[in-house]
Amino acid sequence: MSRRDKQPRWYFSLRSPYSWFAYRDLSERYPDVLDTIRWIPYWEPDAASEKLLADEGITLPVVPMSRAKNFYILRDARRWAHARGWQVTWPVDRAPHWEVSHLAYLAAEEAGRGREFVAAAYRARWNRGLDLADRATITLIAGELGLDPGIADAVDDERLRAKGVACLAAAYQDDAFGVPYFVHGREGFWGAERVSAFVAAVRGTAWDGVSDAPFATARAAAADDRLERTPS
Repeated sequence: MSRRDKQPRWYFSLRSPYSWFAYRDLSERYPDVLDTIRWIPYWEPDAASEKLLADEGITLPVVPMSRAKNFYILRDARRWAHARGWQVTWPVDRAPHWEVSHLAYLAAEEAGRGREFVAAAYRARWNRGLDLADRATITLIAGELGLDPGIADAVDDERLRAKGVACLAAAYQDDAFGVPYFVHGREGFWGAERVSAFVAAVRGTAWDGVSDAPFATARAAAADDRLERTPS
């Protein structure tokens, strides 16, 4: 992957609630775009992946999350989901190790079931509160999708780890600093509230400037309603 890659793409994380929000908007509102873009996983690397990245002169812009930020995201994600009418069961990450799920995704992708794996992983994490760092959870997902349960051990596969590191290196080259992150040509779009802007770029249409955040959408709808009620 390089800056010369012309295929639109999105960097997603199975950890991030905002990646989940973007995924749901793309799959439910813009499936045509989701079918045409490249899917690239992004996560906080473990020590082994960090070393492989360092060997390439790459240090990702990843910093430990403060307690205050963690609680803010918890509250904000609940607000967002509530505004959308989505049910959320907040997961507990007892021993986070994001290679387990993201390298399993790469294994599922090679088996032709990458997208189904993402959908199942998001359901497991955000609807059922399951721990994606637990290999038993990945085995469960594999069973649901008819995949080899061995994908739960993808984290131990040196080839898949190298492939995963290449994904992280691509994110670095694309200046991605968080997820979800979308790229179209030379333009980058960060955040779940930029989904429609990215979609417009991919479709070659004008963006209406409206944020995808449900709070802004609700305000805009209320404003439209007030205009409709105003006598002319």
